[in-house]
Amino acid sequence: MQPVDPNFPLIDLHRHIEGSIRIDTILDLAKQHNIQLPADDIPNLRPHIQVIEPQPGVMAFIGKIELAVRVLADYAACQRVAFESVEDAKAEGLDYLELRFSPYFIAEANDLDPVRVVESVIEGIVAARRDIGMRVNLIGIISRTYGTEIARRELAALLEWKDQIAAIDLAGDEAAFPGELFVDHLNIARDAGWRVTIHAGESSGPASVRQAIQDLGADRIGHAVSAVEDPLLMELMADKGIGIEANLTSNIQTSTVPEYSSHPLRQFLEFGLFGTINTDDPKISRIDIKYEYEVAAPAAGLSIDQIHQAQRNALQVAFLSEQEKERLLKQSSKGNES
Repeated sequence: MQPVDPNFPLIDLHRHIEGSIRIDTILDLAKQHNIQLPADDIPNLRPHIQVIEPQPGVMAFIGKIELAVRVLADYAACQRVAFESVEDAKAEGLDYLELRFSPYFIAEANDLDPVRVVESVIEGIVAARRDIGMRVNLIGIISRTYGTEIARRELAALLEWKDQIAAIDLAGDEAAFPGELFVDHLNIARDAGWRVTIHAGESSGPASVRQAIQDLGADRIGHAVSAVEDPLLMELMADKGIGIEANLTSNIQTSTVPEYSSHPLRQFLEFGLFGTINTDDPKISRIDIKYEYEVAAPAAGLSIDQIHQAQRNALQVAFLSEQEKERLLKQSSKGNES
């Protein structure tokens, strides 16, 4: 049996545009906008942009991404990297992708307008859907890292394009900015009709995951690693059908787990939770979705059946209608019959 089931759609639910920027695009945009980088060629820039060895925490990992987004100096650059993210996902063999981005995180370095950043990213995605023919949904991020007031500005920017966004996410410095600060933000997002996924249980304990579900209305949890410490929380997640967006390699690189074999995804699946396999920031981590299925998942102790279950779980908890899920399943099956 193959790690990837060819008769079922291959899906990535947790991938950041900011962590999907090609290294040659970074160099090209830096040259175009006269932006100084630590190096002006791929071999010497690679250690600054990509993770060579585990970082001492999530925020150190994000520091690599901050350097990458420094080159997004205008709206055309934002459109370009959104398009290229889909192009690369298609080349990996993905059938469906949910891409997320933080408009303020992208805007900050070059003082761009977050509203126009959202517009430009959407333009890139619309063009990619048309030209590449791939099903993609966008998830807007509110970044905790900047505090509650900037989070309101970021939310407002996303709401300007409400109908083009499938869901909302709360990401960033989980340890320093707990979810309780953003209850009002998420209430507004849910009132707008958005689904909710929350980064939780990566830098904080299981209480952060519980709060994301009970107070922020999460349908899915990004990472959720610490949830394994609380059996009652796992029962709550099972009862509510909460999806888990696991990111195996990323969690090692942020020192969230010390090695693949200690990752809790296998335990989540054994418990009957909707665990899924995703890439997080593939260009920063130097991986793709097939690496996570063929190398990382077996190293994390998953059997072939469990890997296939994670692949099926992704369709189950995707932010798609039931009709769209059926269509995606039929297209995948037909594609492998021909």
